[in-house]
Amino acid sequence: MESRRHVLRFSLVFLILIACLGVFVVKLVLIQTFRSGYLTNLAAKQHRHLVELEPVRGTIYDRKMRPVAFNVSVYSLFASPKMMSEADKQLALEHLSGILGVGPDAMSANLDKDKYFVWIKRKLPQETFEKIQKLKLKGLGFRKESKRFYPGAALAAHVIGFADIDNNGLEGLELYYNKELKGKPGWMRVMRDARLTELLLDNNFLPARDGLNLVLTIDETIQYIAERALAQAREKYNAKSATIIVMDTRTGAILALANQPTYDLEHYADSGAESRTNRAVSHVYEPGSVFKVVTAAAALQEGKFTESDKIFCENGKYKIATNILTDHHPHGTLSFTEVFSVSSNIGVAKIAQKLGGPTIYQYAKKFRFGVPTGIDLKGEVKGWLKDPSRWSRTSIGAVPIGYEVTVTPLQLLGMMATVANNGTYVQPFVVRYIQDKQGHVVKSFGGEVLAEHVIDGETARRVKEILVGVVEHGTAQKAQIKGMRVAGKTGTSRKVIGGAYAEGKYYATFAGFAPADDPRLAAIVIMDEPHPAYFGGTVCAPVFKEVIENALKYLESSG
Repeated sequence: MESRRHVLRFSLVFLILIACLGVFVVKLVLIQTFRSGYLTNLAAKQHRHLVELEPVRGTIYDRKMRPVAFNVSVYSLFASPKMMSEADKQLALEHLSGILGVGPDAMSANLDKDKYFVWIKRKLPQETFEKIQKLKLKGLGFRKESKRFYPGAALAAHVIGFADIDNNGLEGLELYYNKELKGKPGWMRVMRDARLTELLLDNNFLPARDGLNLVLTIDETIQYIAERALAQAREKYNAKSATIIVMDTRTGAILALANQPTYDLEHYADSGAESRTNRAVSHVYEPGSVFKVVTAAAALQEGKFTESDKIFCENGKYKIATNILTDHHPHGTLSFTEVFSVSSNIGVAKIAQKLGGPTIYQYAKKFRFGVPTGIDLKGEVKGWLKDPSRWSRTSIGAVPIGYEVTVTPLQLLGMMATVANNGTYVQPFVVRYIQDKQGHVVKSFGGEVLAEHVIDGETARRVKEILVGVVEHGTAQKAQIKGMRVAGKTGTSRKVIGGAYAEGKYYATFAGFAPADDPRLAAIVIMDEPHPAYFGGTVCAPVFKEVIENALKYLESSG
């Protein structure tokens, strides 16, 4: 009886084992048949990982090969939530929230994801990386990346622009030349163990192609001189905003371009749209008397006036159609040259009446008003120059003195540089050339002539002399540089707000070049709503003097 019971028990156990084996066999067959692909892919994901190789973004240099934007190596923190226990996650939350300055809720949301890879914080400061590394927290790892660095902080911010955390250009040259600077990413496959530690490479590997470098026309020293002088003047005269541009008259190379307010490229996220706007190319305004250079050039080129011709300026009041035109100071009879030296609105209007609206328009177009300069910066606008067929009866007294026309600061500087350059309009530019990592020039820029005979050389010489008179004994005497003849023109224009001229609000402008006898640099300075002083000759001409005098000394000493 006892023996029989043992046999039954053995048989039962055997049958159970056979049944279990059958279940296991069926399960293995099902897995092999229907889930092998899924499990193979899952293992591959855990143990073989595709890593993108980030290219190094190209460096941006000033004209003396001093770096103004480049990449530095940094570490980014990631987590593998699927490989972490709840205790690991809790430990990470306790330690990292304070170090990273990330709220527990945001970090917890990342750690709760059902993934093998999530970013916790990108591009950490070195000291933060070292702190976290010492903690040796499970499920966390670092990936080496690169971060854009701007050593000058706010220096030339509106030219350089900035790139985001993924090295994509968002403003300035970083945006305009993003394709060239960014390069192309590569990739590789790495083997990982169960803890996701990267062990070795397999045969699949495509190297990244680093970005190209930019070499600018901007000179870091002249840029600093310009920015310092502009910021001090803006503060002194309580201006809402201000702009300065310095250009090589012969080549069109921009040596300095600055706006106030400005912003720190290292902390661009903290800045507003107003401080990031490049007013030099993106802002238009009615320029006022600086535009009178067009009328002077047209009158001399057409042979309708000579410098000694006399013009009666109506003792300060002159009616054109329904409008009464006035001068800031009343004048009687002035010579053609004196009209521009003292900036008589009435005198210029009378010259324009003799020339006619179509001629004024024709020369304004020759000086490329109403069209973009084509500078290699994003956001350039073309301004507004209306056809004479759309002029009102009072336009002949407005357009020639810089009203009913809108321009950018760069367009005005282009006009002044054309006079300095004997009537040849050279396109302004900010990038000299693009080079590869070995220093070979891939593409060069500059010196492109857009118009050769805006006015002829003799007319340009005569206009220069008139502009020298403006500085020597006219409205721009504060632009004088000792031992050097300077040419220039002031402008003070009323500001339009809400479709009407605002009481007591002005734009002040001075544009000029030096040395007048052999022009090398041209510059323009503009202030928006300076007060209590608001005349271009008072608030802008001294900035021009300081910047051009120091820039010329620097260029002479540095070669």
